[in-house]
Amino acid sequence: MLLASFSMIKSNRSLTLKHFETNHHTVLIIIEGIVVGVLTGIVGAGGGFLIVPALVILGKLPMKLAIGTSLIIISMKSLIGFLGDIQNIVIDWTFLIMFTAISVIGIYIGIYIAQFISGTNLKKGFGWFTLLMACYIIFRELSLA
Repeated sequence: MLLASFSMIKSNRSLTLKHFETNHHTVLIIIEGIVVGVLTGIVGAGGGFLIVPALVILGKLPMKLAIGTSLIIISMKSLIGFLGDIQNIVIDWTFLIMFTAISVIGIYIGIYIAQFISGTNLKKGFGWFTLLMACYIIFRELSLA
């Protein structure tokens, strides 16, 4: 997370859909996908903080496309996990439906706001957010040890 955040913060280059590069590191993307999948399966984390930097840095995707692609990947992984757990746990359907409805509202708000943010600023902002989350996780793990 630290390396990905530094790479996204320092990079001034922002790709747009018009300038999308098809020259990417397929083998590295496959390896990263396997690593994220294994980590997600073991600890249950969403993996978005690992998927987006990989898509931007290794896949050379524009930031907005990488975020959308990451959301699709996370949705599929979450659905598979949900279907695997549905028989083993009691689900509070009222809470689930309410949370989903609020999330959909948030999605539409995010889509509206994204129109006013450039890909470069979004990339840097995501890099700073990832850096803060990495520092928080490291601090929390060191303080629990």
